[in-house]
Amino acid sequence: MTETPPGITKADEGLDGVVWNILGQTYTLKQDSAHSMAWHAVFPPGTFVPPHIHPTQDEFIYMIDGRFDLWLDGQDKVATAGDLVRMPMNRPHGIFNRSDSVVRCLFWVTPRRSLRTLFEQIHNLTDPAAVVRIAAAHEVQFLPPPA
Repeated sequence: MTETPPGITKADEGLDGVVWNILGQTYTLKQDSAHSMAWHAVFPPGTFVPPHIHPTQDEFIYMIDGRFDLWLDGQDKVATAGDLVRMPMNRPHGIFNRSDSVVRCLFWVTPRRSLRTLFEQIHNLTDPAAVVRIAAAHEVQFLPPPA
């Protein structure tokens, strides 16, 4: 898909029925074009996205429910309901649900580049090393764990 068609993606549905399981998180595709991609995300307690960099995309999170502990460009931050998290391209960031509650939020990236293809390829994978390897081929660079 390269153009955004007019319409509504219903609250309980994914665009074209697309829902991914990414390392225990549920990502429901809401919008997709060459210019951007948006997905509703559900992060159960204890789930996270390790520190990584998008060298070709800006990424954003609008917090709906819950709390994220974030690592943004070397600084620890907290985001809660109503907050907007900005993660510019080439800036390292990690996203962690260290709370006892589910986090619900809306992510989007601009431009989309090959992120949809990445999500399609890592859907239902459980091997973090495979996710890291595949991500590197799609312009997402995971960082080594801190010392």
